[in-house]
Amino acid sequence: MKTTKIEWTEATWNPSIGCSKVTAGCKNCYAEVMAKRLQAMGTAGYENGFEFKILPERLYQPMYVKKPTKFFVNSMSDLFHEKMPFEFLDKIFEVIVDTPQHHYQILTKRELILQEYFLERSVPANVWLGVTVEHEQTKHRIDVLRNIDASIRFVSIEPLIGDVGFLNLDEIHWVIVGGESGVCARPMEPQWAINIQQQCTEQKVAFFFKQWGTWGEDGVKRNKKENGCFLSGKEWKEEPIIEEVAG
Repeated sequence: MKTTKIEWTEATWNPSIGCSKVTAGCKNCYAEVMAKRLQAMGTAGYENGFEFKILPERLYQPMYVKKPTKFFVNSMSDLFHEKMPFEFLDKIFEVIVDTPQHHYQILTKRELILQEYFLERSVPANVWLGVTVEHEQTKHRIDVLRNIDASIRFVSIEPLIGDVGFLNLDEIHWVIVGGESGVCARPMEPQWAINIQQQCTEQKVAFFFKQWGTWGEDGVKRNKKENGCFLSGKEWKEEPIIEEVAG
């Protein structure tokens, strides 16, 4: 059962919340805007807005979901944030191991902490491990991800705020592309997205075009729903073939 508006997942699980900016892609963070809104509404957990905080009371939430579900872990934070204790990370991954019916999609901009954590630990088979790449200066994260043994490795190129150039997608199974949303959104050039899609086709990697965001393919700023999720006249919603990479 889908419980989130995020197009490429089914549900979210936030055992921690809050974050801090690390690269240009963080400038107009949707999670920060949402956290401040939840703070204003008096929502439990958001008393300090977007300040990083672990929430042990949310730790076991997936264990109460019996139906196999794709969980995006920490849609409101970064699981590998500098303030995240490895001891709490261990507990999160224990829950993941204990719920093999689910798949967990984990995305980070902190590739060095990701690398450090898995130096002496194994990635559970039901984890999809990903990094965010917003422009050419951050695509080195893919090289770090490639060297971590995970059943699914994916790259989220959202918000795409610059041409990423050539991408080495060896050992990568899925690429997500999307434009930026919000009143201060930066436009995404159509050719940037088309170049990524073409490289995915050439390298036999699944390609998922999420959205244009606030700026449409025609360069006009409007409600993101009106801009839609079609790239070059086609709705690209490919997903990785789990059987081919998990076995």
